[in-house]
Amino acid sequence: MSKKLTKRTEDYSKWYNELVVKADLAENSAVRGCMVIKPYGFAIWENMQAELDRMFKETGHQNAYFPLFVPKSLFEAEEKNAEGFAKECAVVTHYRLQNDPDNPGKLRVDPEAKLEEELVVRPTSEAIIWSTYKGWIQSYRDLPLLINQWANVVRWEMRTRLFLRTSEFLWQEGHTAHATKNEAIVEAKQMQEVYAEFAENFMAMPVIKGVKSDSERFAGAEDTYTIEALMQDGKALQAGTSHFLGQNFAKAFDVKFTSKEGKKEYVWATSWGVSTRLVGGLIMTHSDDLGLVLPPKLAPIQVVIVPIYKGEEQLEAISEKVAVFVKELRKRGVSVKFDNRDSFRPGAKFAEYELKGVPIRIAIGNRDLENNTVEVARRDTLEKQTVSQDDVVDFVTNLLEDIQENLFKKAINYRKEHTTEVATFDEFKSVIINKGGFVSAHWDGTEETEDKIKELTKATIRCIPNDAKEEVGTCVLTGKPSAKRVLFAKAY
Repeated sequence: MSKKLTKRTEDYSKWYNELVVKADLAENSAVRGCMVIKPYGFAIWENMQAELDRMFKETGHQNAYFPLFVPKSLFEAEEKNAEGFAKECAVVTHYRLQNDPDNPGKLRVDPEAKLEEELVVRPTSEAIIWSTYKGWIQSYRDLPLLINQWANVVRWEMRTRLFLRTSEFLWQEGHTAHATKNEAIVEAKQMQEVYAEFAENFMAMPVIKGVKSDSERFAGAEDTYTIEALMQDGKALQAGTSHFLGQNFAKAFDVKFTSKEGKKEYVWATSWGVSTRLVGGLIMTHSDDLGLVLPPKLAPIQVVIVPIYKGEEQLEAISEKVAVFVKELRKRGVSVKFDNRDSFRPGAKFAEYELKGVPIRIAIGNRDLENNTVEVARRDTLEKQTVSQDDVVDFVTNLLEDIQENLFKKAINYRKEHTTEVATFDEFKSVIINKGGFVSAHWDGTEETEDKIKELTKATIRCIPNDAKEEVGTCVLTGKPSAKRVLFAKAY
């Protein structure tokens, strides 16, 4: 299979799909709409998971695990949530197979093994978790309850794309219970900040923090706080959401606590989550026509060292020198790989690590040993330079920080260039069709107008930015009064 990728400008979707497969991140599975995450792709997810898990625990959350199956009656308890996910649910109706008498060697569902109650394969876990919390919460002393779980969920999607939208995906979902409305709102907003910090500081992916419109809000929530990123094709990606659930789930599952004053009250709730969709966001934010470009903080391999040699004697001498670099770099927490495979030429190795987005490549040959130098190449800019072996550890450590910063600056500059304020609907349509990106426009606040704009342009309200300035204006479509601008875009 050729490693050469379709150019982004020719077919962005095809480029993305080819890159995911050719960089050994994931592939389609035997199950329609589901993916196999390969070791290199899973290593990226593991790095994301480790940093997020640390951040969750630093904010007082603990991990737990809840069942994959949700009894249908529990799933139905919160009506808006059930209605919102109903069309995406996979349902278990039977618990046993048997030999098919009409087709020897084949199996069929045992008609006598029908479940008394159908089970929903979780599309999200609010129902099973809140039915559990009823037994955990009796008093204000039990609050706040701050729980997260790392899990898989199933949403039976009709159109799928590796990492971005699959029928089964991996994620984390936080579910918290609080004594007051204000505490729950503070929690939901705090987790939005955690997600934004992770996206920007680790993924080098700038995000807009905002609130979803009513029609884009999570089913069963009173408010949804989101982080929205912009991909290189001008489409937005919802990268993480945090929901203030009010008392909706507490009332649906009768979760009450005794307050300090001795009164029985319903608890206040939040839920929040990010998924393997972030891997797709990482790919589309930074990568180029040669392959992946990974920010050093999340790269499975931060530095690869490739020896250039003739014969075992030269390799042995190079290996001895490289061992010193590897030891010192690992002391500094740098992930290093020494690729001394003799089954591939250096050029093939260079192309492989370029495709896989390894931030720094070091080449060292016999002449470098004589000159006390190495060649250092950075993946983000493809620049190369000769560095003294005495300085290489410090140089590489500093270069990793520089690459991380450069990727963020490049992404934020792209977003600035592709965020456009418009005053008329003609301008709006022109930007959506010809330029893409975020369109900042006034909106009259009605769902009817939002739906009409989506129908005419396929652009949706991504969020009402947290920092949106008060500004008297008129709706871009209806001309009705508007107090602030919102962000529209086509989205994944």
